Amino acid sequence: MENIVFLILRRMRRPLLTLVAVYALSILGLTLIPGRDADGNVWHMSIFHAFYFVSYMATTIGFGEIPYAFTDLQRLWVSLSLYASVISWIYAFGTILALVQDKTFQEAIAEHRFARHIRRLREPFHVVCGYGETGSSLVQTLTRRGQHVVVIDIDESRTSVIQLQDLRQFVPALHGDAAVTRHLEEAGLQHPSCVGVVALTDDNLVNLKIAITAKLLNPKLKVICRSDSHDVEKNMASFGTDYIVDPFDTFASHLTLAFQAPCLYLLQRWLTGREGSTLSEPLYPPTDGHWIVCGYGRFGKAICRRLQSEGIRVVVVEAKPEQTGQPAEGLVVGRGTEADTLIEAGIENAAGLVAGTNDDANNLSVVMTARGLNDDIFVVVRQNQHDNRDIIAAVDADMVMHPSAIIADKIRVLMATPMLYEFMSLALYQEDSWACELVSRVSALVRDEVPHVREWLLDRSEAAALCDYLEQGGRFVVSDLVRDPWQRERSLRVIVLLVHRRNDRLLLPGDDTPIRAGDRLLMCGNRTAFTRMQWTVSHRHTLDFIKTGEDRAQGWVWRHIAALVDKKN
Repeated sequence: MENIVFLILRRMRRPLLTLVAVYALSILGLTLIPGRDADGNVWHMSIFHAFYFVSYMATTIGFGEIPYAFTDLQRLWVSLSLYASVISWIYAFGTILALVQDKTFQEAIAEHRFARHIRRLREPFHVVCGYGETGSSLVQTLTRRGQHVVVIDIDESRTSVIQLQDLRQFVPALHGDAAVTRHLEEAGLQHPSCVGVVALTDDNLVNLKIAITAKLLNPKLKVICRSDSHDVEKNMASFGTDYIVDPFDTFASHLTLAFQAPCLYLLQRWLTGREGSTLSEPLYPPTDGHWIVCGYGRFGKAICRRLQSEGIRVVVVEAKPEQTGQPAEGLVVGRGTEADTLIEAGIENAAGLVAGTNDDANNLSVVMTARGLNDDIFVVVRQNQHDNRDIIAAVDADMVMHPSAIIADKIRVLMATPMLYEFMSLALYQEDSWACELVSRVSALVRDEVPHVREWLLDRSEAAALCDYLEQGGRFVVSDLVRDPWQRERSLRVIVLLVHRRNDRLLLPGDDTPIRAGDRLLMCGNRTAFTRMQWTVSHRHTLDFIKTGEDRAQGWVWRHIAALVDKKN
């Protein structure tokens, strides 16, 4: 608001001073010029009468001459004052119109309205800084889940298009620099309903500034940052950033998991996939030959480190090794789009190919050239632009690395179901056969669609009837929870993956595992199953039916009718 007042005063200073000067001179002239009353006596207009007359004269209303008819000298002065005041008003209105159309003033007004709207929020919300491919994908997912989001982006075209998108929730957007503390505060950084800040700009230093600002001004917030620089990641971690997402390292770890435990990698893809999408097929990256990595940038280096840790020989194809650096061994200078370069790298006997440059056209050319020389090669392709998804899909690569999608999916899981990553970290200590069995169970539940994953806290707000039942000494186990309340002899299509109970973690609890009030559950299944489980733990009558199999009458009328029926029997 202070900025708006300052802009108005700065731009309207001269017009206002001009109006004041014209009014003052007009009033002064009328008080000094002598007039004649009805009897011909000389009189001088009072300051009040002069102010009153100039007020309606300047607006050209024209109520007449007061209190007596003017002399010719007075009328001459009034004529001059009239034209001067009209010109002053035109000047003032022109300045007002220019001020209203001024870009800075419009942004100040929009910023004020945005800050006022945020102050009135009462629902929990996240602040998303950056509305590029990653930010837009994340916002769509969060709003689809009914969560509230506030967006800051330095590109006005991005913040303007938000209002035109088909989002399920209204998303307030601010055109501003997220690195500026004032903009973060206006977006609700210190608002009591703000639960987290997500930094997704394409500038690592800006994301670092956002993380530092958030942790200093509101240490309780969950802060998630995007970064592809290890130096910046260390700096973020020193300030207590909760999660740091590096798309290149994340994909490289996924590739390593596919090497070591294919079923666990498949399980991870299914549980972290987008709801409604088709279940992906299992992948078995080959290890019986060397791999060719085209592009030795940040992504290429991350892949090389992982492949070499698996004992796989890597040949790097890089056009500008003097800029990206050179690997210790196995370097071929070139882009990889030429057959000669790939032949020199040993494409005929290679097991895998990574097309990992920052140019989609070059990556597609690398893949097509490589398949012309070795049709059985395992292909990993990097997708840089979201608009190229159709042509990337047409290549039919075995794995696609899209940095924006990887970041958005990981942050989506961290914000919606953080227990899922805890589950995956515990699953890493299990045998791959354990994961294969779980994959079979999940596939039987949901058939060909990605399962619905939910994190559920069994407290009074979510399971009041169950909490009352447990407090009264009742015993409720996992098999009771997953029982269908409509057909008691059947189990719902759902699996309890993890139970978080204080400091204990129960991985894939058995059917006879007791459920306690305050437990946090991670489950996967279909939506119908979650709806029916919610009904069970929220209604005592249904809960008693699940435990006993007896459909007891509820309410005074039905109990009375049941009693009469019992007497007749």
